[in-house]
Amino acid sequence: MVHIPVMSLRIDRGIFKYDFIDHHAILCVPVDADVKEIRKRYLAIARLLHPDSNSSVGAAQKQLAGELLSKLVNPAYEKLTAERTRSEYIIVLSQLGKRLVQESGSVELHTDLAKQLASSPNIDHLYKSAIAKLAATQYDSLQQVPQVIAQISELNLIYLMRSAGKSLAAPPPPPAKTNSVTPPSPTPNKAPAPTPPPATEDSVAEQYIRRAQTLIEKNQFAQAQVELKDALKLEPKNSRCHSLIAVVYVKQNQLKMAKIHFDNALKLDPNDQSALAWKPKIDKALGQPSAAAKVSAPVNADGKQSDKSGSGGLFGGLFGGKKK
Repeated sequence: MVHIPVMSLRIDRGIFKYDFIDHHAILCVPVDADVKEIRKRYLAIARLLHPDSNSSVGAAQKQLAGELLSKLVNPAYEKLTAERTRSEYIIVLSQLGKRLVQESGSVELHTDLAKQLASSPNIDHLYKSAIAKLAATQYDSLQQVPQVIAQISELNLIYLMRSAGKSLAAPPPPPAKTNSVTPPSPTPNKAPAPTPPPATEDSVAEQYIRRAQTLIEKNQFAQAQVELKDALKLEPKNSRCHSLIAVVYVKQNQLKMAKIHFDNALKLDPNDQSALAWKPKIDKALGQPSAAAKVSAPVNADGKQSDKSGSGGLFGGLFGGKKK
């Protein structure tokens, strides 16, 4: 349970129940919202709660609106948009979701919408639609804001757990009705239809990798790194996972770590295209030329080897040379 210092607000549902402030619920944005979406939502709430927008209400309402803005909304916006605090917050949030998957039996849901989300096959659509609908009226009644935030936080909690790779238990389907009519006997001389191959299910590590790829596309590299590290704990010889985490390290300018994982990827799969493409660039940036680069360059008239790299600095060969 988290105590938020505004109008003695106590929320003990959803993510708040686990001593964690759900800043996404305060702003009513999805937990995977980008900074642009968060800023747009923040500005809408700030306009609604600003004193100039409440000129016709009483002093008590103005004070309450000001407290909500300064003690809830502004801190949530700062937490979710500052690069360092946002990265740390997202990592902790992801870890919380994974931990609660193991404790799913103890998770209590209070609203029908949260229960529906827990077993919905199309979780993304239902979750985003529900968040958008709640956002439309979240701050209309200031006295009801805590209850609305709690409801949103329950949805965020379920979405985090489902995204962590495990659905909460859904009620079993009703038993199929039996038909008393005797089925017709099979036609003789007719071969039975071939049994379809069993559907393959992604391993847990593959689920981590798939989520990491989505995060990489959104430039959420810190969270992608967490997912890939978890995948490597399960499958340390997964070449694709080594290659992906190496790319993440490149994006974070951790070239030595990138080199280690590209090397591992190529040891496990010499044909890994991503590793083959990146490895020479990493070696060059680290001053460790690849085998192809060890061939002597032509000597110019001064007796010196000519430099045709056009690198323009340490990262020139990594991210593109000088324009000519």
